[in-house]
Amino acid sequence: MSTTNPPSTRDVMEQILSATSDLTGLVNPFAAPVGPAAIVIFGAAGDLTKRKLLPSLYNLAAANLLSDKIAIVGVARADMDRETYRAKLEEDMRQYATSGTVDPKVIEFLSKRTYYLSGNFENADTFARLSTLLATVEREQGTRGNVLYYLSTAPNYFSIIADQLAAIGLTRETDGAWRRLIVEKPFGTDLESARMLNQQLRRTLREDQIYRIDHYLGKETVQNIMVFRFGNGMFEPIWNRQYIDNVQITVAESLGVESRGGYYDGSGALRDMIPNHLLQLLTLVAMEPPTSFEAEAVREEKAKVLRAITPMTPEKVLSNAVRGQYDEGMCGGKPAPAYRAEEKVPRNSGTETYAALKLAVDNWRWADVPFYLRTGKRMAKRVSEIAIQFRRPPQLLFRNTPVEHLSRNVLLIRVQPDEGISLRFGAKIPGPTVRMGNVAMEFKYKDAFGSTVTTGYETLIYDCIKGDPTLYQRADMVEMGWAIVNPVQEVWRALPPRTFPNYDAGSWGPDEADEMLKRDGRTWRRIED
Repeated sequence: MSTTNPPSTRDVMEQILSATSDLTGLVNPFAAPVGPAAIVIFGAAGDLTKRKLLPSLYNLAAANLLSDKIAIVGVARADMDRETYRAKLEEDMRQYATSGTVDPKVIEFLSKRTYYLSGNFENADTFARLSTLLATVEREQGTRGNVLYYLSTAPNYFSIIADQLAAIGLTRETDGAWRRLIVEKPFGTDLESARMLNQQLRRTLREDQIYRIDHYLGKETVQNIMVFRFGNGMFEPIWNRQYIDNVQITVAESLGVESRGGYYDGSGALRDMIPNHLLQLLTLVAMEPPTSFEAEAVREEKAKVLRAITPMTPEKVLSNAVRGQYDEGMCGGKPAPAYRAEEKVPRNSGTETYAALKLAVDNWRWADVPFYLRTGKRMAKRVSEIAIQFRRPPQLLFRNTPVEHLSRNVLLIRVQPDEGISLRFGAKIPGPTVRMGNVAMEFKYKDAFGSTVTTGYETLIYDCIKGDPTLYQRADMVEMGWAIVNPVQEVWRALPPRTFPNYDAGSWGPDEADEMLKRDGRTWRRIED
């Protein structure tokens, strides 16, 4: 019988500290620079690269978490030479730096290790030239044949690029070198397309070479959920159906679709946010304690949660799923146009900009505890949070006092902005009579650990180079996420919306979402601060 050594105390401490430290501020004392590697970015001239990936690499370099044997290889259709791309890289890093200022030495460190290749992703010659360039990079920068391929491209290129890389041997691992592929979202558009993409990628790559990214899992507060739950003895004993009444997960944006109307109208709020971001947050809240912080132990517990979510019948979709589309209104004190008036959006569009679901996790811990998920654009404010609402205590003790109604205790995990955790509870208002008011104990990241801003991609890139897939999704997890929303997609396709637009810009969504909770005797948490 084979045995596996348990993680050492140092291993566990490194996991905990890496989840709570700021890569560009408080540097983890146990963290070491990653090993040699070439980072090949397909779509290197695109928006994601300049706004997120390059600032992330800058932050990693500034925190001394990149090897001096690292290289960046940009691949895109834009016709430019290496020096032109280097100048663009330096300009983008200065413009989109998360700290507002940059260290010229860090930019120089990355710039002199940067290369560029112009080519079409469907052309085999592009990959032949890439193979030659990677040999040069290995010789000049000492990358030892290790390559991370980052697909920062449109989804229709994911399998094409993987096939082209494999055809020329660029995914083959020899002489101890590794080859890994990061796939950006969206990973499919429904269950069938996600299954097909998984099959296409696994034609040429092993599962352990595929890293399906969800940048929400790179956010410090999200990573801290496991540490908060399993590293503190006071919370886990009450983290169950006996004490918790319901869980509300909100990801709201105050912005509209801006210039992305053409893309967004083919996607919508449900597809864009729930199978990935919101379900990932749900799994971290609902998972059982893993046997260790090893990647497969953590991912298996998250997968168990997805398997336990009760599938929705078409009848349940009608009562437990709500969609909405924003009308004109006021956001941040300024007039905001209706969705159908946005650029590149059809004037009769039936695409939802708001989606809310009621889900049930059918296991021992969570039986009869509803999980309410909502996400939308042009909401009253930008906020991502998880609200754990506890059961009310018996009213008997207060029957002869002016206290008419005991409010619920709420544990609030704020993902963005103002990342932190707060516990809301009742306390007696000073005076001769028994009156209760709500108070809060607050923890804010910026107060405890500084206010350095990251992109959310730093940890994910760092982990991929290390070969740690803990924060990445497995193939089965992606497919289970789509399976959960698949019945909703089918019903919404069959029944076009008749009431769109049905909520004002600057509000908290359509009345139907309030009615969904009202039927259960509950309300959405009022988000005021």
